[in-house]
Amino acid sequence: MASMEENFPRGGIQKKPPEGKTPKPKLERDNLFDVCCLRALDYLLRALCSQNLTAALPACYFYSKLQQGLPEINNYIHSMLFFSLSQALSEGMLLLGCIKEVSDYELTISLPNGLSGFVPVTQISDAYSKLLSKQVAQGELLEELSSLPDLYSPGTLVRCIVTSIEKSDDGHRSVKLSIDPKKVNKGLSSTALAAGMLLSGSVSSLEDHGYLIDIGVTGTHAFLPHQKAKNYIKAVKKGPDLRIGQSLNCLVVEVKNEGRAVCLSIDRSEVAASTATERQNWTLSNLLPGLVVKARVQKVAPLGMKLTFLSYFTGIVDFMHMDPEKSMNYSPDQVVRRACVLSVHPVSRAVRLTLLPSFLHPGGAPRQLPEQRMGAVLEEATVKAFYKQFGAVFELDDGTLAFARLKHLSKTRKSFKPAAFKEGCKHKCRIIDYSLMDEMCVVSLKHQVIEARFLQHQDIHTGDVVQGKVISLKPIGMQVKVADGIRGLVPSLHLSDVILKQPEKKYSIGDEVKCRVLECNPEGKKLILTLKKSLVQSKLPVLSNYEDAKPGLITHGFVVCAREFGCIVKFYNDVKGLVPKNELSSEPISCPEKVFYEGQVLKVMVLKCEPQQERLLLSFRLSSKPGQDKGVVDVKILKKKDNGLEVSILEDEDNVVAWIPTLHLSDFVATSKLLWHCLREGDVLPRVLYLSDKGEHIILSRKSAVISAVHEEQVVRSFSEIQPGMLLTGYVRNVMPFGVFVEFPFGVTGLAPKVSMSDKFVTDTKDHFVVGQTVIAKVMSIDEEKQRVLLNLKVSECSSGDSAAESFAVLNQYFKELKEIRNLLRRVLLSNSDFPNICELVPGKRLHLIVQDVREDGSALFSGNSVTGLTVTATRYHLGDKNIAPGVKRKAVVLHVDALTSEVHVSLREELFKQRPKRVKNSQHSAMVQHITEHFAIVALPETGQLAAVPIACHFNDTFRFDSEKLRVGQTISVTLKTVKENDHGVLLAVQGPAKKNAFVRVRNESETVLEEMLPAVKHSLSPGDVVTGTVKSIKPTHVTVAIDDKLMGSIHASRILDEVPIGSFPTSTLKAGQKVTARVIGGRDVNTHRWENMYMYNMLKHWLEVDVAPDIRGRVPHLLLSLNTKVLKHPEKNFKNGQAISATVTGTDASETNLCLSLTGIQSLEQDTITVGMVTKVTPHIGLTIALPGGKTGKVSIFHLNDTYTEDPLGNFKVDKIVRCYILSNENGKIQLSLRESRLNPKKNSKVEDIEITSIKDVKKGQLVRGYVKSITASGVFFGLSSSLLGRILFQNVSPYFVQKHSLYEKYLPEGKLLTAKVLSVNRKEKHIELSLLPEDTGMPSVLPESLGLPQYGAEEVKREAGDEEKTEEPKLKTKRRRGNSESGQVWVIAFKIVTIALHHPLISCLLQEAKPKKRKISSADENDSGIEVYYREEDEDDQEEEAAKKKSKCLPFLIPPVLLFQLKKQTKKEKELEKQKKEKELCKLEAALMDPNRQPQSADDFDRLVLGSPNSSILWLQYMAFHLQATEIEKARAVAERALKTISFREEQEKLNVWVALLNLENMYGTEETLMKVFERAVQYNEPLKVFQHLCDIYASSEKYKQAEELYQTMLKRFRQEKSVWLKYASFLLKQGQAEATHRLLERALKALPTKEHVDVISRFAQLEFHSGDTEHAKALFESILSSYPKRTDVWSIYMDIMIKHGSQKEVRDIFERVIHLSLAPKKMKFFFKRYLDYEKKFGTEESVLAVKRAALEYVETKSSLADT
Repeated sequence: MASMEENFPRGGIQKKPPEGKTPKPKLERDNLFDVCCLRALDYLLRALCSQNLTAALPACYFYSKLQQGLPEINNYIHSMLFFSLSQALSEGMLLLGCIKEVSDYELTISLPNGLSGFVPVTQISDAYSKLLSKQVAQGELLEELSSLPDLYSPGTLVRCIVTSIEKSDDGHRSVKLSIDPKKVNKGLSSTALAAGMLLSGSVSSLEDHGYLIDIGVTGTHAFLPHQKAKNYIKAVKKGPDLRIGQSLNCLVVEVKNEGRAVCLSIDRSEVAASTATERQNWTLSNLLPGLVVKARVQKVAPLGMKLTFLSYFTGIVDFMHMDPEKSMNYSPDQVVRRACVLSVHPVSRAVRLTLLPSFLHPGGAPRQLPEQRMGAVLEEATVKAFYKQFGAVFELDDGTLAFARLKHLSKTRKSFKPAAFKEGCKHKCRIIDYSLMDEMCVVSLKHQVIEARFLQHQDIHTGDVVQGKVISLKPIGMQVKVADGIRGLVPSLHLSDVILKQPEKKYSIGDEVKCRVLECNPEGKKLILTLKKSLVQSKLPVLSNYEDAKPGLITHGFVVCAREFGCIVKFYNDVKGLVPKNELSSEPISCPEKVFYEGQVLKVMVLKCEPQQERLLLSFRLSSKPGQDKGVVDVKILKKKDNGLEVSILEDEDNVVAWIPTLHLSDFVATSKLLWHCLREGDVLPRVLYLSDKGEHIILSRKSAVISAVHEEQVVRSFSEIQPGMLLTGYVRNVMPFGVFVEFPFGVTGLAPKVSMSDKFVTDTKDHFVVGQTVIAKVMSIDEEKQRVLLNLKVSECSSGDSAAESFAVLNQYFKELKEIRNLLRRVLLSNSDFPNICELVPGKRLHLIVQDVREDGSALFSGNSVTGLTVTATRYHLGDKNIAPGVKRKAVVLHVDALTSEVHVSLREELFKQRPKRVKNSQHSAMVQHITEHFAIVALPETGQLAAVPIACHFNDTFRFDSEKLRVGQTISVTLKTVKENDHGVLLAVQGPAKKNAFVRVRNESETVLEEMLPAVKHSLSPGDVVTGTVKSIKPTHVTVAIDDKLMGSIHASRILDEVPIGSFPTSTLKAGQKVTARVIGGRDVNTHRWENMYMYNMLKHWLEVDVAPDIRGRVPHLLLSLNTKVLKHPEKNFKNGQAISATVTGTDASETNLCLSLTGIQSLEQDTITVGMVTKVTPHIGLTIALPGGKTGKVSIFHLNDTYTEDPLGNFKVDKIVRCYILSNENGKIQLSLRESRLNPKKNSKVEDIEITSIKDVKKGQLVRGYVKSITASGVFFGLSSSLLGRILFQNVSPYFVQKHSLYEKYLPEGKLLTAKVLSVNRKEKHIELSLLPEDTGMPSVLPESLGLPQYGAEEVKREAGDEEKTEEPKLKTKRRRGNSESGQVWVIAFKIVTIALHHPLISCLLQEAKPKKRKISSADENDSGIEVYYREEDEDDQEEEAAKKKSKCLPFLIPPVLLFQLKKQTKKEKELEKQKKEKELCKLEAALMDPNRQPQSADDFDRLVLGSPNSSILWLQYMAFHLQATEIEKARAVAERALKTISFREEQEKLNVWVALLNLENMYGTEETLMKVFERAVQYNEPLKVFQHLCDIYASSEKYKQAEELYQTMLKRFRQEKSVWLKYASFLLKQGQAEATHRLLERALKALPTKEHVDVISRFAQLEFHSGDTEHAKALFESILSSYPKRTDVWSIYMDIMIKHGSQKEVRDIFERVIHLSLAPKKMKFFFKRYLDYEKKFGTEESVLAVKRAALEYVETKSSLADT
């Protein structure tokens, strides 16, 4: 009653208690006990209502005992209430929650006991909802309306109230909450407010001195001063002010006027210190969650404890909300200083509290779980407590507590074992959630949860392939369950590769589907999936952001739009790109929308991408050069030819045919031929490289060296990329007497002259190289004009310096290819047992052979069981000292097997039969040559007899040897083992001589070579460290030659002359020839070579400066790191001389790690706003420059940043290799933007900037004059570049004062890149649109179109007509307004003029005009012979005074006479009037003649009435009349016309009437309801043949895509007209068009049962024909075959089968049918018919041989028949 008194005070004066007596407070009953009684009573009532006496009796007993207050019952009820919040949750319940997630439309709230709910955006506050409604009504964003993410942050505590609880089909509950203060504080009244109360409030408005706060109390205005909000705003960091809708914890500071005004504070310190006390008059009806109270322990139970607070109230604290540090130390009557109210039940008023420290200070926030912990799998979690009704509490590895619900402790209830959850037991679990309100992790012990791939949206990534289950089908798509709590949407467009009109027929709820993630937004919990097989099964890269869209990338995308300009293709994460019209196909496509459809999955290639602008340019043109973009592809051999293989590219959908020349099967010519012999048609060759597309076929290659070079990007794709000094891998294209032509991948070709072919003297070029040979070439020079490249093939120039490594790489590759050949031979052996078993023979294998013959040269031939079919030979050397005679058996060792010639070379020498111990890698041995092949030699290690293969060539280019250099059998050489284990070919791999160091080899002069030959060997006793005295003989820039005595010479490097070298000095210049010097020996070598150890020559190359740091250390300084002075960089040879000392910074080593990378300018950071130097590498017209920067990086310069003053030819002063100073504008994501403006490079100069920089749209203002360059001309206007990132548009009427009909004229006078001055007309900063003008009156510049073109001006005609009139002065304004309009063409004004002219002749306006002229005579229907059209004037009065009066009257009708037509009211002469009168008479005559024309099309209802009167039985006219009304959307009039037609048309004209009935059915289907349609249908069935009406309605349903209604109607027809064959066929056609092939097959079975037997053949034939056109062709063939097997003499069926197969079948199938027919025993007349058809077919599609075959068959038939007739 207390609350009732507060809310509804009674009248009269409140009685005061007598003095000296204090009123006794009325004790409130224990609300916890009330809950128990209410629940028991509720259970009892439910049992009685359901008449369940079995449940009612114990409930009645339980309730009665509860009322008696039995302690054991009380204890049980209390224990049950500790963990029943989820069951107690009901509408109106007040809860304290914590914001878990924030989205644009809702807040996700964490509630106690692991529950959660959501607050919709409409449940924030009244003020916020009003702003939302206002925004929706206006249709534009409001500045004062903030989004939810701007107002709320995760982790914030809020008071909320349950507004609804909904249960889904799967049992999950959806709890809808509200934080609206009016609902949360509904228990409060203005009189109940007191100072110190802590309430929920929401900002409703911002005032001058503070904020109005909505606290939800009616009649109370709450105000929050700025001073009390200052600290809170600083701490929250959500902006300088509070925003409308922001929820606050408000402390009542002062209450005025009996609660009508309240002053609040949100200061964090004041709010945190607040507590609820008895003085604040809290009651159970207005108690709020979040209040901190002082409490006393009443009872301690295993699941928690019961507290009393605010004197009379009781509440419970469950075990999850006990203070973990004191959970075991509570006792009855103990005082709890602070406890926080968690929830208040609306009916029972049961209160729950928490003792967790985070909630004991209002305004605080609970602990958060680290992101990396969510989803973590914990191997050992210790059980702390187990509650058999609820679950178990665990202690995790980091000491925190976690809870597992009962259902998450085991897979099923039956498999649950309570004994496994005793305290201290350990289990494996996974963290699946975190309850903010309980500060506790939620874990699961289920195996499927622990092993689950996805637990939350963050685990799913774009492009993942996932399994899901269909849970619902909706119009927008299909909902799929991916995991517990994770659902995705498959849009209707993505249900299949083709658009499904009836997806429910393909998918059912519960189906398992395999999807791919198109888009995943964890913040918004948005998951978009696709079921398109092409995307799900795609192996191509996933394109999910614009940064990954590199040019050349090929991936799958789907078409979302096809228009005349091209196709828009979408990828993952809403990445979109445009495929222009010219990139749709190699063939021109006029109408893309007819070729491509929405949702179509296609392969696309990225042409260009601008990630910042999110622009993507794509291409569908993949089949023209498929391999070029794919790089390496797999191919299938189609056909073997003498000079190569014809193959098809497997990865290409079009099966493009390509060509692999035989010489391109391998890097080795001999191996190429062997591979060709081993390969067969149908074999698949992996890793084949695209070379070029010249001629008929695409050329491919399998050369490993070439493929490796392409992968390592050591190739050039065009002539412009070639630079001198490059090392390129290619192959010999042609060998000429004057040199060798070498071709590289992608078609670039160069010439190696004879002088540059080899380090050896070249006599005949053919002795050195062969066509197809793999070579490595060095670019010597290029001729850009003639597009020629000169190459060098010398090994000394093309080698890396490590000959051992190179030769071993060549040998290793050779044996890899030999292994592939051996595998191919094994396959041949399996398929052909007669083929010799050559695969088992490897070098080193021991054989038992029989001597077959001894040749004259001493060699012998052998035979044996293991070498059947092979030629086995041993040279005289390899026979040793054995006595050989035919028939003698000998043991032999295989040396080499030549698979191409089937020859086996063996040896009988004893030293090859020794034991073979293990060898150490890189160990050196002397070996004896045993056998020599084209590419390698077989050597034997004398001490072990092991065989090793040694490469003959040390390099691909090392192909020629003089006779003296060639290896000989029996020769002893030094080898270094590279492998210690024999490979599959039975040999070790080794290289000749010791491994050489990877050192830089300089080019030797001829004088040195001559000197080597002249100088004899000199012996000396000097060693490193000896001090010697010598005489300077010669001085070079980098070294000094010293004579130690007459025969011994020495060299001193420039770095070894002075201890301290001054920068810029020349150390060798300090010495003079003849000077005596003392030096220390530091190294040396044989003088015969005259190469002093580590002595280098100083060279100046094109792109770097080579320097010697020490005799054995060389460095390179890149060109751009020589200096920051551009003058020095332009002519470095003038500033750096040989031998000059310099100071440099080491930046690293080069790729070969043999040279230091140095810098003379320090380390270049390339940071923003710094100045550096660069070199122009590319000039792109109309775009800008590409600049090479120090450190190997590149930057871009826009044409707007080349100069402070724009010029007509901005790129004219820039050429490739020009050195420039650059200002770095930005350096983001590896993309560097530069500027060459003088104002940037020299800001102190204060030079004049004529064209200022425009960085954003903020720099552009209305009325400003700007200069820029024309970008493009489109149908919507001229696009004008103002900066590199900003474009403006110029409408065509603002380009020139002249009217231009053809836009091509603009393209001529406004080419791309033209410099112009424009005026800014308008700036739309939101949409970033800028409108400009080029008109002379705006810019002050001449017109862009010259006057000499003679083009008409806008409004010129009006100016001429109004010459001398008063409006003449207003005309320029009128013209200007016209040009400023939205119209883009002057033709609009011509059309407008015609419209106004017609309007003046309209009957209504004419009447008004006549009323304005009372003296003027109006003539209506002038003569009897008139055409029937009213004429409002036939003649004009010639009196001038009447004209004057008309002018005056017209002034009162300003809306009738627009300014454009004012010239019509000018005074006319009599002659002009007469001419005008005659002109109008002629027009009227023409009009009358037109009305009399029988071919004239009707234009009005009167016209149609006249026509139908003449032809009342013509349904076409009536249907046109209906269509006329429908065009004007006059549905009722169209219905009326149809009814008139049905009454008018004669009953004999049944077809005409049926046409009208069908039209009326169509009308009702489109514009009526189902009810009106059925009424018309029933009437139509009564008046027409029912079958025809039914069939027409089915067609109408099908054409309007009402497939369900059509299906139902067809079922009705099958029952009503089951004997009609046409009904079954029409239904079959309908089903096949819907793709229901199985249903069609079942329908045929039904049709055969329903129809008479005589119709069966025809019905099956017709069904088969339908299958051919719309269904399964194989099934159709089966139907025909079944008919013909039963009825072989049905020639009509044979004819139909032939016709269809000729259209749809292959030639083989057609010929098979003809052959079967001509061998039937039919009548001669019929046979003649079939022979004639067969002959006609072969003449059209066959060859001469097939035609002759038919004639022979016919002749045989005639002869057979004649012989039978004779007998």
